[in-house]
Amino acid sequence: MRMPIKKRLPAAAANLVALVALATLPAPAPAQTRPADVADRIARVEKGLMRPSYIAGQPVQRYTIEERLATYRTPGVSVAVMHNGKIDWAKGYGVVRTGTMERVDSATLFQAASISKPVAAVAALRLVQTGRLTLDADINTVLKSWKVPDNSFTGTEKVTLRRLLSHSAGLTVHGFPGYAADSTVPTVVQVLDGTRPANTAAVRVNVAPGSIWRYSGGGFTVMQLALSDLTGKPFPELARELVLGPAGMRNSGYEQPLPEAKRARAALAHRGDGTAVAGSWHTYPEMAAAGLWTTPTDLLLFARAIQRSLGGEANALLSQQMARDFVTVQKGAYGLGVSIEGTGATARFSHGGANEGYRCMFFAFNERRDGVAIMTNSDNGGQLASEIARAVAEVYGWEVMQPTARQAVAVDPAQLKSIAGRYLLATPSDTIPFVMRVDDGMLFAEVLPLSPKPMRLYAAEANRFFTLESGAEFGIDRDASGGVVAIRLLNLGQPLRALRQP
Repeated sequence: MRMPIKKRLPAAAANLVALVALATLPAPAPAQTRPADVADRIARVEKGLMRPSYIAGQPVQRYTIEERLATYRTPGVSVAVMHNGKIDWAKGYGVVRTGTMERVDSATLFQAASISKPVAAVAALRLVQTGRLTLDADINTVLKSWKVPDNSFTGTEKVTLRRLLSHSAGLTVHGFPGYAADSTVPTVVQVLDGTRPANTAAVRVNVAPGSIWRYSGGGFTVMQLALSDLTGKPFPELARELVLGPAGMRNSGYEQPLPEAKRARAALAHRGDGTAVAGSWHTYPEMAAAGLWTTPTDLLLFARAIQRSLGGEANALLSQQMARDFVTVQKGAYGLGVSIEGTGATARFSHGGANEGYRCMFFAFNERRDGVAIMTNSDNGGQLASEIARAVAEVYGWEVMQPTARQAVAVDPAQLKSIAGRYLLATPSDTIPFVMRVDDGMLFAEVLPLSPKPMRLYAAEANRFFTLESGAEFGIDRDASGGVVAIRLLNLGQPLRALRQP
C-alpha cells in the first residue's frame, strides 16, 4: 500500500443532497459483553503483530500492540475491523497525548490525512452521477474563482476531473505540511497560487495531462475548489451532504480548523520522538487532500457504502458502474481516488495517510464485505498500523499482507565496518542525518531524529541490505577503491540517496 511522502521523513517512500441515508451500524458492544468468538479474535490480533518480513528458517516474531506502541514511541492507536458487512469490533489503545492518562477509544478523532482523498472523490462522483459534472471535460469550465493556468503542456490535453482523481493531471505539489496553530491559514486560491501565507509552491501543470501518474495533493485541492465553485457551498457542507451523511459517518467532518466543540475528543499529533506537535495539530485548508477528521469505524462505514455500491444494492452511495470505475485502475495502480491492490478474491481498495503527527491506513475488499482501518497519532505510526493490519489479516484469514521470508547472507566484517559512518539523506523537502554503525558484528541504520530505535540490517548480498522492521532496502554505492560514498534507499517509491559525510 502506497503511503504518500510528506514533509518529514518519507514513509515507504498519504464528496447533491443525499437521496437516501444508509443505515448506521450500532456502536461496538463493550468488551465485557462481546461474544466469546469476537473477544478471541480481538485477543489474537492484540498479541499477533508481525513485521513485514522474517529471516528464512527462523520463526516469525510476534508482538503485542502495547509493546509496539512503546517501540515506535506512538502514544495511541485506534482500530476497527469489518467482517461480513458489519463492524466486528472497534477499540482504542494508548493515550491521546503523551504524559496523560486519557485513553484513546473508538470515538477518538484523528486526522485522516490523505485518506481524505477517496472520501472527497466520491463527493465529486456523486455530482457526476446527477450530470452536474463530467469526468472528461476541462475542469476550467467548472472553476470560477480561479483557473488552472494554461501553458505549453495544456495546449492539446486538458486537466479533467478523471485526471485529478487519478493523479494523472500533470499537476505539481505532492502533499501539504499544514499550518501550525500560531500560523495564518491561507485561502484555497492562495494555496493554489503559492502566494503568502501559503507554505507550498504554486500548483501548476508541468507535464502533459494524462501522460504520467504522479501523486498530487495539489490536484485534489483544484478539485475541492471546483466543487465549491460549482455548487456555491463550502466544501465541508458539501461533503457532509454528499458522502458523510449518506454513509452514516456521524463522527466525521472536513471543517478546518477543527471546531472547538470537537477538540476534547481529538487525539493530539506527535513527532517521532514522542513529543506533542506544538498547538496540538496542524490545520489543513487543503481539505479534500488532507483535511478529514474521522474515526476508523467511520472509515469502514465509508468502505461498506462502496462495497454496497459495487454489489448493485438499491439506494447505494454510487451506481454500480460508478463504483466499478472508482475501483478500476486509471493510471499507475490508482483508481478514481483510491489505490487498487490484488485480483479476484483479494481485490481491494485502499489508502494511507500521513499528516504532521498522524499516520493511518485502511483497506477493504471489493467482493468480500471485510476491511480494516487503523489510525495513529504519531509520525512513527505507519509501521505500527501495518503490523496491526497484518495481524488482522491473519486472524480473519484474508490471505493478504502476510510476512515474507527473506534470505540473509554473511558479509565480511571488514565490509560492514567500511559502511559505518554518517550520511545525509536528501528528501524532496528536507535533509536528514543518516547513521550506519556496526555493533557486535551486526549492521544498524538510524535516521535522526525520527527513528524510534536503530534498525538491524541484514545482507541480501554484499552491497544490498534490508530491514525486517519496515521492509526498507538499502544499496551501498562504492567508489573505484571500494570506499562507500552513499547509501541508496531502494524501495520507498522514489530514489533517495544519503551521501557520506566527512
